[in-house]
Amino acid sequence: MIEITALASSSKGNCYRVTDGHTPLLLECGINYREIQKGFEFRMSEVAGCLVTHEHGDHCKSIKDVLKAGINCYMSTGTAEAIGIDHHRVKKVSAKKQFTLGTWTVLPFDVQHDVSEPLGFLLANQAGEKILFATDTYYIKYRFQGLTHLMVECNFSEKILLENILSGKVPEVMKKRLRESHFSLENVKDFLKANDLSKVQEIWLLHLSDSNSYEKLFKEEIQKLTGKFVQIP
Repeated sequence: MIEITALASSSKGNCYRVTDGHTPLLLECGINYREIQKGFEFRMSEVAGCLVTHEHGDHCKSIKDVLKAGINCYMSTGTAEAIGIDHHRVKKVSAKKQFTLGTWTVLPFDVQHDVSEPLGFLLANQAGEKILFATDTYYIKYRFQGLTHLMVECNFSEKILLENILSGKVPEVMKKRLRESHFSLENVKDFLKANDLSKVQEIWLLHLSDSNSYEKLFKEEIQKLTGKFVQIP
């Protein structure tokens, strides 16, 4: 039985605990290590690994502490080089080459973001459950079958962004960067329509923008579109 806990999900920091009841995993480590320890009830020795999507600080802030705790950290070669970290517990993985972490099979895949070599991750357990984890991307070119849990970025709405630009709350220059680095509500909807959601139990909308999103609206729109239970941490 999959259990997801969001320890943080914003531009200030991102970190999630995921377990299938057998193998706890850490997804991202973009907050203080002490907060991660609290989120795992200080049972860090049980954590099988940490998956890091890319090098931005809000996703890898405490990586040195995680490594020091004896936890293997999995990321692309490009991400490891961009972080500038050389450690025997840094495990470099490649898109579309799966690996095993305890009771999980993990398949990294390439995503679209303004960094070196960002990844998303598909996690499957022995009970046939599957989590899709994708954040900080403006597009996902792959289609997935049999997903039971989705953890996807829903950073901004085109409509809210344009309103904020017109009112002067957000500078015009931000429009291009957001469109080429983050998943909008509109793109999330298109992605969900293109995928098999028949087995999905819950959808987590991650990494909402402080100024260009509206939590209640996002939740209502995705629930209406999918008929699924939607969580926003």
